[in-house]
Amino acid sequence: MNLEQLQSFVEVARIGHFTRAAAHLHLAQPSLSRQISTLESDLGAALFHRARGNITLTDAGESLLPLAKRMLADADTVRYEMQELAGLNKGRVRLGATPTLCISLVAEVLTSFHAKYPGIDLHLTERGSRGLLDELAGGALDLALITTSEDRSAASASLQRIPLLTEELVVISAIHSPALEGVETLTLAKLAALPQITFHESYDLRAATMQAFHDAGLTPKVVLEGAEMDAVLRCVERGLGVAVVPAMVLVDRPGLRSARLSEPRLARSISLAHRNDVTLTRAAQAMQRMIIDTANILSSNDAATDALITRAS
Repeated sequence: MNLEQLQSFVEVARIGHFTRAAAHLHLAQPSLSRQISTLESDLGAALFHRARGNITLTDAGESLLPLAKRMLADADTVRYEMQELAGLNKGRVRLGATPTLCISLVAEVLTSFHAKYPGIDLHLTERGSRGLLDELAGGALDLALITTSEDRSAASASLQRIPLLTEELVVISAIHSPALEGVETLTLAKLAALPQITFHESYDLRAATMQAFHDAGLTPKVVLEGAEMDAVLRCVERGLGVAVVPAMVLVDRPGLRSARLSEPRLARSISLAHRNDVTLTRAAQAMQRMIIDTANILSSNDAATDALITRAS
């Protein structure tokens, strides 16, 4: 078994067709078929059900696929690490983060990191925490910024997490809107009566907010449902309604005003995760240090968020 065979296997599994997979890999179709046949012979099991126009994975193929993806990702990491050891001014960091962190903490970190290390290739994956944990465990990411309250993935046992921040969820409205004018705190019941913009169901914080309404026996007055972060903020700024967001999005948003929830007060914890069984490359270690330093600065010196963001204990 070799990496070329694994790459061929993964590509056929992804595309579901030998000829198209061969074209994507720049191989002749007979060569690709021989690679797969040799791999199946070495493993002693068929990996695909072969039917005209319908290639699907066998049980053995289903078991091999996540392992093959992880082995290929690890081999890719080794290549970048060897470049570093050879003294090349190159490298790569694959960072994953939730959508709300991408427009706040991550944006600050990536700007500073690129200025300091311009030779490092940066790859950003934006996804919910559970998806990020799965990609991290599978070797597709080096680091992931996650909300630990959603850390229920079975794969998380193989990961190390560094607590960074505890962040309060706040209600926001347009600065010109009367919805929160003169309001510093409000109850969940009063929030439910306000026209509200809710996030797409893939957002972790939507589940937390809706669960709070459900537990209180309340039904929110929703005027727009299923929006992404940028759309939510823009619609709020234009006065369409209010939204519940992490406090960090208030940074550099002069068009918004906010109020805290008093009953109950909602919060989430943010952690930086990486795999236990893989030594971070020097580039990833530098990114890790910069994320921790930036989080510490944000929790200590950001007047815009006051006591809404605190350093994790």
